[in-house]
Order: sequence, then C-alpha cells, then structure tokens
Amino acid sequence: MNQIDIERTALRSRMLGGIRSDDEGAELELAGWVHRRRDLGGLIFLDLRDRSGLVQVSLGPDWTEPASLDLAHQLGAEDVVAVVGSVVVRSPENRNTEIPTGDIELRATVLRRLNRADTPAIPVYRSPEDALPSEELRLKHRVLDLRRSELQENLQLRHRLVLACRNYLDKLGFIEIETPILTKPTPEGARDFLVPSRLHHGEFYALPQSPQIYKQLCMAAGFDRYFQIARCFRDEDLRADRQPEFTQIDVEASFVEPDDILGWMEGLMVALAAEAPRIQAEVPFIRLTHAEALERFGTDKPDLRFGVEIQDWTHALARLDAPVFSAAVGEGGRLRGLLLEGGAKLSRRQIEAVEGSAKVAGAPGLLWAKCSDEGGSGSLARFMDEDAYRELGTKTGDLVLVAAGTDRMTSPALSAARLAAIEALEIPEDREHAWLWVVDFPIFEEGADGALTANHHPFVMPHPEDEDRLEAEPLSVRGLAYDLVYNGVELGSGSIRNHDPKLQRRILRLLGLDDAEIDLKFGFLLNALASGAPPHGGVAFGVDRLVALFVGADSLREVIAFPKTTTARALFEGAPTPLDEEGLAELGLSLSRAEDQAAPARTGEGDGEQVAHASGAET
Repeated sequence: MNQIDIERTALRSRMLGGIRSDDEGAELELAGWVHRRRDLGGLIFLDLRDRSGLVQVSLGPDWTEPASLDLAHQLGAEDVVAVVGSVVVRSPENRNTEIPTGDIELRATVLRRLNRADTPAIPVYRSPEDALPSEELRLKHRVLDLRRSELQENLQLRHRLVLACRNYLDKLGFIEIETPILTKPTPEGARDFLVPSRLHHGEFYALPQSPQIYKQLCMAAGFDRYFQIARCFRDEDLRADRQPEFTQIDVEASFVEPDDILGWMEGLMVALAAEAPRIQAEVPFIRLTHAEALERFGTDKPDLRFGVEIQDWTHALARLDAPVFSAAVGEGGRLRGLLLEGGAKLSRRQIEAVEGSAKVAGAPGLLWAKCSDEGGSGSLARFMDEDAYRELGTKTGDLVLVAAGTDRMTSPALSAARLAAIEALEIPEDREHAWLWVVDFPIFEEGADGALTANHHPFVMPHPEDEDRLEAEPLSVRGLAYDLVYNGVELGSGSIRNHDPKLQRRILRLLGLDDAEIDLKFGFLLNALASGAPPHGGVAFGVDRLVALFVGADSLREVIAFPKTTTARALFEGAPTPLDEEGLAELGLSLSRAEDQAAPARTGEGDGEQVAHASGAET
C-alpha cells in the first residue's frame, strides 16, 4: 500500500504535508483547520493545516463556485474545513521557502465547513515576533496549545522513539509484559499514590512508583527478557520539572552481568538517536566509577562535554598559613579546587556569582586567586607563594578556586562552581554529545538522621568483593548499579538485582526492617527468589526526559500531551477535584479538615490540611 492510500479517508484523498510540485495538476480533496485567512477582496487565501503540515489554498471568482467563495469570507481561525481543487505550482516570486509545501498551492473549486470553531482563547497561528501566552494559560487551553507545530512535532518524535525502542528490544528477544497498576505500597524513596478499595473498606492499593518488583518476578517466572513502556506514579514534593505520573522504558533480563545490560542499552540509544536529528550516539560510551565521578567532577552525573576537572591540592596547600586550610585538614577534610585557564579575565562580580553557586550547593564559600606576573590577587592570594602556584600548575591569566572541607561538602560545591565557571568563561565543548555510564554506586547512603537508606533501591546486588563488609562497613559496600548520563543529565538507572533471598533479607535488615516487616512487605518477592530465581538485572529510562533532551525542550511539559503543573494540577480537565460525601461514603471514607480552616479555592496553589479517614482502619 503506498503513502497516498494510507492517508486516504472518506473525507480526504491525502494529508497536506507531503504535497509537492510533482503533484501539479492532481485533483485532491483536502481537510484540516484554518490556520490563517487572508482576504484580498475578490481573492482569498487560506493556510490549511493538519498534523503533517500546511498548504496554501486559493479561492477566487474565476475558479471557485460562488457559495464556496461566500463561505470563505466567513471563515474564522480554527474552523474545520474540506476543500476540493487542483494542485498548482506557484510562480518563483510567490514561493514560500520556509515550508516544505511552499512551491505549490491548491486552487479550490469547492469549500465545505465541517465544524465552526469559537474564537480561540489562545492563538494557534503566531508570527515569528509574537511571544507565546503564559504557560498556565496554555495548559488551561491545552487542546489549542497542542495544535502548535512545535508540540505536534515533539509528540510525533516521542511516538517514533517509543516505536524504535519496541522494535529494537523485540529484535533482541525481549517480550513486552504489562505489570499491575493497582499494587501494594513499596519503599522506593517517594510517597505512593494510594487508591481506596470500594470492596474492602479500610484497605488501599498503591499506584506503582516503578515495576521493579514485578519485573523481578517475571525473571523468577522464567521469561528471561522483559520490557515495558511503563506508566509510573510518585507523590513527590513539588519540583520545578517533575511530573507525578511519568513513562519509562523498563527492561530486565536473566543470566546477565552489567556488561550485557550496558551493551544492549548503548545499542538502544544508537537506535533512538537515529530518529532524532539533534542527537548522535557513538559506542562504546565512556565509563566512570561512582567514586571517580565524584572525585573528578563532584557529582554522579557529570557533564563531560567540558574538560575542566576538580583537583586535590591538599598536599600543595595544607602547609600554607591559612587557618581555614588547617582546620579543614585537621577535621579529616581535603583542599580541592578548580584551575580555570584564562579565568583571570572574570570580574569580581562574576567570580562572586560562581562562588554563590557553591554556597547554594552547601559550601560556606570559596577562596580564589587570579594569577598574574605580580603574584596574584583575591582571597586566596595572600596565603600563596611561588611554590604553591607552581605545584598547582598555574600560569599568568589563570584563576584558581579552592574549597576546604569534607568531600560531602566540597564535591557538590565544586560541581556547581565548575558549571557556573564554564558558563561564565564560555568554555567551548570538547564534544557535543557526552554519553557516560557511572557504575559501582554504593548500595547505601546515610540519611539526615544517620540511618542507612538505599542509594538506588533495596534490591541491588552487592559487589562480590565487598559483600563480606555488609554489616561491618555498609557505607563502603559497592553495588552492581549503574546510571546513564547524557550531557550532565541522568537519563536512567539500573542494576544487577539481588537474586539470593538470604542476602536480600540481610540488606533489608540493615535498612531498619525487622523480619516481620520484611515478610509483610516483601515476603512474596523473597518466596519467588527462593523458588530458584536466576541472576538477573535491568535498567529503566525516563521517556519524558529522553524526548525533552532529544528535541531540546526546556520543560518536560513540552513533550507530554496533558501534563500537570508544578503544583500537580491538571488545568485543562480540572483535576484533582473534591469528592462529595456520597462518593466518600461508598469508599468507606470521611474527610476532616484542620480546625476552623475554610475549604481551599480549587484554583489556588494550596489545598490545606486534609485527612482522609477509612472506616474500620487505623488512622
């Protein structure tokens, strides 16, 4: 079946975007939206739009039937119309080189209005100098907003990426398996969205934060290679660019080690990049251990497009008569910093802005020195001598930034300062597309209260060299876990899973769960592992973030059809909404509010304190 046959429907012979000068003389019936109308009195031009593109339609007294010409004078923006006419090649001086169909127009003989549109609340047609309406207004009128060519192209690319993913994984023998949406709560680092059961008052389902446990169960069941384009839900605190519901490419395979997963996923990124003109992916990707990434770049998602790296200058600087240095080293810290070639050209205000980024990241401040023939200037310069400058490898015109303290403080501070300095100095990229695997993440990290928490999630297999230190030195135990990073943005993470039920129980105990809690929350998983689960592992990538990066969007909301706001509201459909007393009673719930607090306005930012009580359940 050829392209025109695929596009043909009862109301049109083809879509608009593929019409070219080779179609000259063809009699076509086209349908779409009136993007713009230009009325020149006797002659009328319509820009007709569908998802595939735009075509100019001309109507005039010499070739258009009178009733159709009268109707053309009455059309408004976004009216839905059908036209019949012939393709005409436009004269050279009238061609529009900015659109693919700019060499032709449809000379219409018949025009029909299929549906009248109200005056659009926000414009779909914009001239190049017109600014977009506010995002809140665009989300409130999302159907109109989605008609913009930018969003249409974004969502079409999203479709192609997901399709390419399915095709690639299918060729590798992966099977797409759907896992439950209504499940039980899991401790994955964010709050669950809870769904009350109408049939079992006082009991609740949870919407899945990820299919993690279910895909492990699929491996225990012998499916060997699983994938899913999975919908996931996290009731997180408000963040600028996070969505409470999102989509991920979820992958799991049996009898694997990290190299298997990493190699397959590099191939997947190559397949996806082939669909996106802005992106290139060349394999193999760079690999850094988690410890090396923190040491050299201060973060577990470094942007490797730039060569600036953090240096350990403890040996060179500790001997200097600087109280802040001796105090930091005396408390077990280090003296680490950045050497910025040509950085002395930055003004004091620019350096203070770089220092401000380090303060936001948790440092009390940075010491700095501009290197010159006279010795240098800045807060660090008064402590420096020629030997110190020599050991740091500086030359005239360079800038030195130093942070003193524990790695836990200096790493994020210097990471933030590195990115701010790169931007301020306009340092050129060493490479345009920096793909990176960060591997060997620690299994545990220390929470604010000093208790152990899972770094990725509780199901990571410990590195075989570190397992014997699990109880004695848990923070030193590496896991077979990995993250994929592109240009400083984490695209996804994964690990080899713990297939040993006894070892899994040890890890859950270290996370503060007793055996009764373990059996209650994870008994079904441990039973599956005990049934003879193979070694297995996998990875998951955020589709929304992938697409946003691939199209160069500033916000995830530009690649999601109906996104939520930063306050987790759906402005177009008006969700969430209150439930009346009858609806609550059917679920066995009642709603109480903080004392003397009025019901919140549904259009406002805050929802007030509300507590749902389930009849028959502890609250």
